[in-house]
Amino acid sequence: MFLDQGFDAYAALRYLSQRDFVDPARAAVLGQSMGGSAALDAVDNDWAAQHFGERFRAAIAYYPNCGIPAAKMTAPTLVLIGEADDWNPAEGCRRMVALSQRDGAAITLIVHPGAYHAFDVAQLKPGIRAMGHWLEYDEPAARDAEQKLRAFLAANLLGVPAPRPQTSP
Repeated sequence: MFLDQGFDAYAALRYLSQRDFVDPARAAVLGQSMGGSAALDAVDNDWAAQHFGERFRAAIAYYPNCGIPAAKMTAPTLVLIGEADDWNPAEGCRRMVALSQRDGAAITLIVHPGAYHAFDVAQLKPGIRAMGHWLEYDEPAARDAEQKLRAFLAANLLGVPAPRPQTSP
C-alpha cells in the first residue's frame, strides 16, 4: 500500500472544498482495488486527516486489500467485495471488520457470492487472467453493489444539513 494516497485524498478534498459547487459536508471517498485500500486508509484512525481541517463523511471501498489491523474508522464505511476474489480475498475484510475498534464508525461489509475481483467492470466480460489473478464482470453483483452504494450514500450524506449561505452584513 502506498501510504501517501490517504494524504492525496485529503489534499483533493481540501481543493474541492474551496469550490462553490462542492458541499464539503457531503464528501465521500471511493476507490476500487488499490484505490479502495486507499479509501480505507483515508478514514482509518485519522492518521492522514489529522493534517487537514476537512473530513470525509463516508468511505466506499470496492474489492480492497483489507489489511488494516484494529481498524478505527472515522466515517461510516462500506466495503464491497467478491467471495471468489483471489487478489484481495474477502476473508481479510471479514477479519478487519471482526477486529475493528467498536468506538469507531460502522463498517458495512457486503460479500457477493461467486464474484471475482473487478466484478463491476463491464469491460471484463468475458473474464481475464491478469498478474496471476482472475478478473471478471458479474452483472448481478455489480447491480447489487450499485444499489447498496446509492443507499449507503443516501443514508450517510443526504441527511447532512447543507451549510447556510453566508450573508453580508
